[in-house]
Amino acid sequence: MKSFGISCLFFLGFSLLESAFLSNILILPAIPDLVLLCSLYLSLNNGRLFGSCAGFAGGLFLDFFSAVPFGLNCLLRTVFGYTAGLFSKTLNINGIFFPFLLGALSTIFKAVILWCITVFYPNVNIAREAVSFSFGFEVLFNALLAPLVFKFLDVFKGELLLAVENVR
Repeated sequence: MKSFGISCLFFLGFSLLESAFLSNILILPAIPDLVLLCSLYLSLNNGRLFGSCAGFAGGLFLDFFSAVPFGLNCLLRTVFGYTAGLFSKTLNINGIFFPFLLGALSTIFKAVILWCITVFYPNVNIAREAVSFSFGFEVLFNALLAPLVFKFLDVFKGELLLAVENVR
């Protein structure tokens, strides 16, 4: 419970940073998705259940702070958290290259999930073109920020990761 509560505080902070600060910078062609990177980190370290719950919590904060249809971010981030949790403890997220690669791939996967979710929201134009200027910058920003976000969250690793008991 403690890890989930602290994770929710990080999601709240990243959601506020994205929606209140980064979305108002006019020179940015796209907004980096810090909640996605935080969800990726937590899912890769804690597994599917924690990843899907954390993704839902992060999506809930984004739904409250943004103007998208309510529930869209919850569904998107829950599916993403579960899928990323499938690779729990199998990928090396230390260093710079793998977090960079995971940041780019997770943004592309987010776009694929969003495209699939458009079936549930047919009257709302939420789909983005995969080959657009702003999507390319979002992939680049998330890839560049992933190692920094992962290193930042590593500082709080003891509070964010679930305690694994040794069974003998």
